[in-house]
Amino acid sequence: MALRPVNVNMKALDDSVVGQFWAHALGWGVSSEGPGVTNVEPGGDYVWPDASAICVDVVATPEGKTPAKNRAHIDLATTSAEHQAELVARLKEHGATPVDIGQGDVPWTVLADPEGNEFCVLEPREIYRDTGPIAAVVIDCVDPRAMAQFWDEATDWNLHEVTDQHARLRSAEGVGPYIEFLRTPDAKTVPDRVHIDLLPYPGDDHAAEVARLCALGAVDLDLGQGDVPWKCLTDPEEHEFCVLAPRSAS
Repeated sequence: MALRPVNVNMKALDDSVVGQFWAHALGWGVSSEGPGVTNVEPGGDYVWPDASAICVDVVATPEGKTPAKNRAHIDLATTSAEHQAELVARLKEHGATPVDIGQGDVPWTVLADPEGNEFCVLEPREIYRDTGPIAAVVIDCVDPRAMAQFWDEATDWNLHEVTDQHARLRSAEGVGPYIEFLRTPDAKTVPDRVHIDLLPYPGDDHAAEVARLCALGAVDLDLGQGDVPWKCLTDPEEHEFCVLAPRSAS
């Protein structure tokens, strides 16, 4: 039994606009599984799900983003200082705006997408040279060690670093982006607008996986989602995530 991270799920007033923005940011394509959902994923030979990429699903919601900083965000990888500057300039042309979250004088650039979701365009870093356009999905937390323990047991990804300030996981295949937990002083105050979706492997029992997560410290979450094939949960620090219904693809 195991679960794999497969999507970054974003809420948006206009899923099409936000989805198109992230397609430009990542150099990927867009599709839709129905009204109110825009899927952003690599083109070419990529077949979802694959550890080489965590895709972006943008889902329409009637509620706009609050002024509070999102507890989860995407870090974009770059290959050179020139690439970083070009990417920042291009994203501004597509609706990104600079954001001051108290980062001070840092080598990366903090921006927000057209609906205010924060993200970072990183300076070149060796660790992210082979991740693809998404370097990491970063989640603010109080205790990175506790988060690392939960998510290491919840998924089939491997721990790469655990300190009091930072924890990092990556797929067992050693490909694709990282999921990182960053110690921050601010506690969660509003529902998550960005979260991770997990997927069971074909043949695994969805209900059993949910029960296993609850035994690890996850909590069942009722968002008024009704009768849907996925399950909404929170981790021990109340970060929301979903366990999707199993697919036939491997």
